[in-house]
Amino acid sequence: MHMEDLYRILRAGHVQAQGIVDTVPDPLLVLDESLCVQTASRAFFETFKVDRYETIGKPLYELGGGQWNIPALRQLLVEVIPKATAVIDYRVEHDFPGLGRKIMLVTARRLHHPDDVSHTMLVSIVDVTDRYDEEAAKDLKFGELRHRMKNLLAVAEAIARQTTTEGRSAEEYRDDFLGRFGALVESQDLAFTEEGDTGLGALIERNLRPYATAPESLVIVPGADIQLGSRALMSLSLVLHELATNAAKYGALSLAGGRITIAWQVEEGDSRLRLKWVESGGPPVAPPTTTGYGTRLIQSTTTYSLGGEVEQQYAAGGLRVEIVIPLGGAFLAS
Repeated sequence: MHMEDLYRILRAGHVQAQGIVDTVPDPLLVLDESLCVQTASRAFFETFKVDRYETIGKPLYELGGGQWNIPALRQLLVEVIPKATAVIDYRVEHDFPGLGRKIMLVTARRLHHPDDVSHTMLVSIVDVTDRYDEEAAKDLKFGELRHRMKNLLAVAEAIARQTTTEGRSAEEYRDDFLGRFGALVESQDLAFTEEGDTGLGALIERNLRPYATAPESLVIVPGADIQLGSRALMSLSLVLHELATNAAKYGALSLAGGRITIAWQVEEGDSRLRLKWVESGGPPVAPPTTTGYGTRLIQSTTTYSLGGEVEQQYAAGGLRVEIVIPLGGAFLAS
C-alpha cells in the first residue's frame, strides 16, 4: 500500500470520526491524560462561542480565559484515567462571558480501547439552564398555589363564622354563605384563567353581569387600565358580590327598569383608585336601622385588606357607594 493510499484511509477515518462527534447535539470534548483538548465537537464551539484555535491543544482549565478552571471538576477529571472511574452529571454553574449564567451537567468517561491502555477521555456537556429555571418556576408557582389555597380557606372559614344566623333559617344562611363563597371561587377562577394579572374591568364584568336583569340594567363605564394582584382580586370580588346581592334583594336590581352604573378612575398622580357605584330606578332608599354583616364585610375588606376607604350614601334616587383605594401592594397599575 502506497503512502498516499494510507493517508487517504487515515484521513477518511478521521473525517468520519469527526463527523460522528459533530453530529451529537450536546458539546463534546476529547481530552488527553494532561486534560488538553485533542478535539471538540461543533456543538462545543457554537455553544461557548469559541473557535478551534482557542480550543484544540489547550488545557481544559485554560479554555475561555480560565472559565473552566474549577478545582473540584479538575480533580475529578484527574482521577478518571488512573482509576478507570467516571464523572456522571457533575453540576457546573458558572457565569460565562458573553453567555451569562449557565448550569451544565458534565459527564467524563475514559475512551474504550481493546487493549485497555487508553489515556483519552470523552467529556460531554449538557446545558440544563432552561430546565432548572423551569423547575424553579414550577416550585415557585406551586408555593404560590399553596399560599393562595391557604388564604382562600381562611377567608371561607371567616365568612362561615361571621355570616349571621340570628333570626334566619338554615336555607337563608346557606344561600348567603354560598353566595359569598362563590364570589371567592369566581375570583380565583378569574386569576387562573386570565393571562398574567387580571384587569379591573374584567373583574367587574364577570362578577356583576350574572346579576343584570336586562342588558341595560348594568352600565360599566370603562376607566383606566388597572391590573389586579391576587389579594385585590379576592377582596374586590367580595365587595362587588355584597353590593350586587344587596341591589338584587333590596336595591335597583330588585325592580324592572332598575340600573347600576359603575365607573372608576385613577386620581392625579396615579396614587389612588376611585371606584363609584350608583343605583337608580329602584325602590325608595332609606338608611338601615342596623348594620348587617354584608355592610361590615364591605367596610372591613376595603379598610383592612385594601387599605382604602368606603362611603355609602343612601340617596333618594338610590344607593351610592364610593371606594377609594391606594394603588400599590395589592395592585399593579399600568
